Amino acid sequence: MTVDSRVVDRSNDISQPLEALGPDETLKYNSDYLRGSIDLGLLDRVTGGVKFEDNKLMKFHGIYQQDDRDIRDERRRQKLEPAYTFMVRLRLPGGVTTAEQWLKIDELARRHGGDMVRLTTRQTFQFHWVVKEDLKPTIQGLHEVLLDTVAACGDDARTVMAGADPDDSELHAEVVALSKQLSDHIIPKTHAYHEIWYNEAKIASSENEEPFYGRQYMPRKFKIGFAIPPSNDIDIYTQDLGFIAIGGESGLEGFNVVIGGGMGRTDNEADTYPRLGDVIGFIAKDQLIAATDAVMGVQRDYGNRKVRKRARFKYTIDDKGLDFITSEIEARMGGPLEPARAFTFDSNGDRFGWGKTDRGTWNLTLFIENGRIRNTGNYRLMDGLRALAQVHNGKFRLTPNHNVIVSGVTDEKRPQVEALLSEYGIPVDGGHSLLRLNAMACVALPTCPLAMAEAERYLPDLVQKIDPLLEKHGLADTPITIRMTGCPNGCARPYVAEIAFTGRAPGKYNLYLGAGFHGERLNTLYRENIGEAAILETLDGLFARYAQERTSGEHFGNYLHRAGIVGAAEQAAA
Repeated sequence: MTVDSRVVDRSNDISQPLEALGPDETLKYNSDYLRGSIDLGLLDRVTGGVKFEDNKLMKFHGIYQQDDRDIRDERRRQKLEPAYTFMVRLRLPGGVTTAEQWLKIDELARRHGGDMVRLTTRQTFQFHWVVKEDLKPTIQGLHEVLLDTVAACGDDARTVMAGADPDDSELHAEVVALSKQLSDHIIPKTHAYHEIWYNEAKIASSENEEPFYGRQYMPRKFKIGFAIPPSNDIDIYTQDLGFIAIGGESGLEGFNVVIGGGMGRTDNEADTYPRLGDVIGFIAKDQLIAATDAVMGVQRDYGNRKVRKRARFKYTIDDKGLDFITSEIEARMGGPLEPARAFTFDSNGDRFGWGKTDRGTWNLTLFIENGRIRNTGNYRLMDGLRALAQVHNGKFRLTPNHNVIVSGVTDEKRPQVEALLSEYGIPVDGGHSLLRLNAMACVALPTCPLAMAEAERYLPDLVQKIDPLLEKHGLADTPITIRMTGCPNGCARPYVAEIAFTGRAPGKYNLYLGAGFHGERLNTLYRENIGEAAILETLDGLFARYAQERTSGEHFGNYLHRAGIVGAAEQAAA
């Protein structure tokens, strides 16, 4: 279907004069391709932070300025500036890292990151608590093992995800390789990163440093991922651009294309909302780069640059219409997409313990609660994984549910791996309740400036109180997805969990219920601004009904809809 672009409203996009757009557009345009005054700010020892404009630009370099909110008020009373530190996020396409890279990340976390490293829901690592003078040593240390933080944040294409299902295969390997190829293609090309962090000389040139992005980059962040059926572990429908791998007798044939997913919303603002992506067609695998350029190009050119909260691709699609967006994508690709091909998803979680691959090696999926790798008492997770990396000949793969897969373990190595895990108190099979194994939380307090309530520090305690309710009703062996975020922005993808909490204030959460078990349906707001007592009372009653009324194999979210406990889904994936 062809839609005349002349009738499409372009009053908010890049076609307008700079002064008519939002302030972030002027900042990006005048930044000298993301240089700003970052290099000078790093030298300023009067403050532990950087100025407002450079803080925004540093996000494109994978860095967020934060402060310790646990002591913010006390420092204010003492007339001290906030306790500024920085979060540093890696670009890690497909979540794959070598043992050598793991050891370097461990070393840097101990030296600069508060003896902890976090795994994120986009399959990468984050260091927290990095002080300003340690930023360069951290990034240069990563460079020693061919890792970087380019475009891990900012208005660009973020690190590219790829399915990390333990049933590793040649198809998985090809998709992961394509995720790396695509990530290298779409990152910003400015030389600013090398100049600032690697101390390389600025190259004088009259050429456009960003032939694709231009001076204003994308309107907002842009997330890309690859899913490999039957696992939807990356939550493909939450991506701005998703590729569902379609295999055949000869291996990978191509991808179904999904556009327009996104989780973020703002409380009490109806014009912001989570959205599931639409499947718009199929491409052959050799069309991957062209399709990505086309989709990102449409968002670059038509995305809202005046109202930042409406700048994500999901809103561009809803504002312009799916038919128009699809037509523009096809025009830029030089021809129509093929009809989407059949596929099936059965879960969006991880399978723990050992699994044999079609290459004759073993994968071991380890549970990492909320992605925190650190030593706590007898549970010496950080030390144990370091010891494992010192002997492991394969790879480590981060899952989208912030767990770790030790991949490529041979029959000969497996006893050594198991002995090390036992020595450091790390359970091989997860060692926790099903609910805890299917739980996920964002970082939230004390470092995230947007958090209104606890998440990763609180969810483990809440799960410990929910588990007895499941036991009471005979549901302990029933898998249920549960997620929590400290604000409504959705970093842990809460709106596709069967049970979800988003923070409203300290100790208060909105309760969402009824998403599809494998991420194919959004959940629905059920209770607003409630505390722990009300949460437990509500879930206890619902679990009682579910235990009595469910049909064989019926997931909790599906039951809630069938029983009319929650209304019709706001949107289901096509």
